[in-house]
Amino acid sequence: MEQQPRGTLVFSTVGRPHYGFDLFSLRLHSSVEHRLTDGRSINFNAQFADNHQSIVFISERTGSPAIFLTRPGNPTPQLLHSVPGSLFHDRPVIKNRKLYFISAHQHPDRLFKSWSALYSTDLDDKKTTRLTPADCVDYGPAVSLSGEFVAVASYGSRPWEGEFHELNTDIVVFRASQPGKRVLVCERGGWPTWSGDSVVYFHRRDDHGWWTIFRIDLPHDFDSATNPLTPTRVTPSGLHCFTPAAMQDGKRIAVATRRRETNFRHVEFFNADTGTFSPVTSTVNPDFHHYNPFVSPDSEFLGYHRFRGESTQWGGESIIPHLEPVNSPITHLGMLRVHGSFPTFSPDADLVALNPDFEGNTGVKIVKSNGSKSWTLIKGRTAFYNSWSPTERHVIYTSIGPIFQSAKATVQIARIEFDPSDLNGDKEDIPCTVKILTREDTGNNAFASCSPDGKSLVFRSGRTGHKNLYIVDALNGEFNGGIRRLTEGPCIDTMPSWSPKGDLIAFSSNRHKPEDAAVFSIYVIKPDGSGLRRTHVAGDDVDRERINHVCFSKDGEWLLFTANLGGVTAEPVSFPNQFQPYGDLYTVRLDGRGLTRLTWNGYENGTPTWHTGDDVDLGRLRLGEACEVGDKLKGQFDEPLWISCDI
Repeated sequence: MEQQPRGTLVFSTVGRPHYGFDLFSLRLHSSVEHRLTDGRSINFNAQFADNHQSIVFISERTGSPAIFLTRPGNPTPQLLHSVPGSLFHDRPVIKNRKLYFISAHQHPDRLFKSWSALYSTDLDDKKTTRLTPADCVDYGPAVSLSGEFVAVASYGSRPWEGEFHELNTDIVVFRASQPGKRVLVCERGGWPTWSGDSVVYFHRRDDHGWWTIFRIDLPHDFDSATNPLTPTRVTPSGLHCFTPAAMQDGKRIAVATRRRETNFRHVEFFNADTGTFSPVTSTVNPDFHHYNPFVSPDSEFLGYHRFRGESTQWGGESIIPHLEPVNSPITHLGMLRVHGSFPTFSPDADLVALNPDFEGNTGVKIVKSNGSKSWTLIKGRTAFYNSWSPTERHVIYTSIGPIFQSAKATVQIARIEFDPSDLNGDKEDIPCTVKILTREDTGNNAFASCSPDGKSLVFRSGRTGHKNLYIVDALNGEFNGGIRRLTEGPCIDTMPSWSPKGDLIAFSSNRHKPEDAAVFSIYVIKPDGSGLRRTHVAGDDVDRERINHVCFSKDGEWLLFTANLGGVTAEPVSFPNQFQPYGDLYTVRLDGRGLTRLTWNGYENGTPTWHTGDDVDLGRLRLGEACEVGDKLKGQFDEPLWISCDI
């Protein structure tokens, strides 16, 4: 039995391959942008370091979010800091030779709690100190003008309550010299920013649902106060205002906005004295989203990040790689982010089949496991969730029809056959046959997984009005080969995975709480329908589990899955759309021991597949290296779908 998981896993991240973020600045009252970063990977969440030309920021160019510094005359950003063992850094700030930042490398005292905490590093002696108490969670640090005070959006010591549209954080302030003496200055708020040393602005939703900027004015003796302060509303209703950055004149703040008349997020200035907005980015790039503004200490420059654009004006990476290496917390477990969803390895792991998108008529593609080439099998049809036959190189199973539909919606299991020799030529579109294996009148049939001998499929079907598991012949489906029901009950049994050993089928289900469609746990069952049992992952909080996309290691002893066990790592309102930003990848032994977290960031990570051999040819795929093969980067991502102006 393996002591640690090993092999190569491929997974998807919602929207992330399309971001193409770079950091830009412009002088106030000017429309001339200056790009501050070099077009590699994605670069975001910056602050001016000491003047309007140097910035400290987050970049994923090394395979995970790390802290970089760029200075005038230095075209290559400098890796400023990376905490050993941390695969997530965020919101860096430099003040008085100290670097403040969020990291998520220390385990909290329980599951369903974010790992995010505030740290500082002395830039002279390189000593790093945790400023967040051991049992607390902090986001979004801000340092006052003099550097004497620090504000954070804090979850305190409470476990995550399941929310993610607006996190239930409070504004907490402490002296930089006394991080242990924290004062809750205002309840409900996120993304704090200082004007001077006594005014803190922050965002939160008002009673009608508008994201709004508020402020608190700290008295001289605020650290002796016994009750939170009452904030003052700053921005009006009728539009969304979030992620503020205060200027030092005490009047103006830069905010990101969403207005009814546009589909794009833009940066504007709001004058608190006059109550008026001044547009900034909408006049420069009206059809791009702009995120998370920051201002220079002299209040002369404004910065933000956005998609770098398709033109060659700025240069930089313009290709989305088919497969992108990312950092793994486990030495012998390689991790690749796929441009698409629902990947599955071919029997010898030299190819990966995937859906370019799970919404729209995007079909099925094949890519080499080293990312060097791709082919299209099906296009013009909606398909999702793929399973490559472990015994037949020329056979892939998929689901034809819309995803996320009711039990009665028409979705069918399909068997795709093609000639592998067609992959050796110059063809981009590969001829194939598509054989439907389920009857059209049987409702929602999806998520097929092939048995290790290649003869049978287990899949989910809504043919009874409930979504349960069934087994059919892999060649003829239910038409000639018959069909056998594997599970039953008024619940949702879904996303089955057949063990490579053939002895078990793992799946996600809410059968322990069938009235709640938001909770899923891992269950395993033998192919003959016996031995149904639940794998308890979350201990005493097991009924809070939301676990999906389960698959086995080759030896059948480990499970890989997506889950909500680590809460939310960063404020979701500061990112493009993430359906479930608490989704991260984990492995666990079949008996529920040895839980290991594999990803933590501000994104939704999911739909993994796992090849546990050592024979995956990654070719020239290397961490931090640019890719010249893939799809054109177009910045096609959405704003959070839960932010609506129809209020």
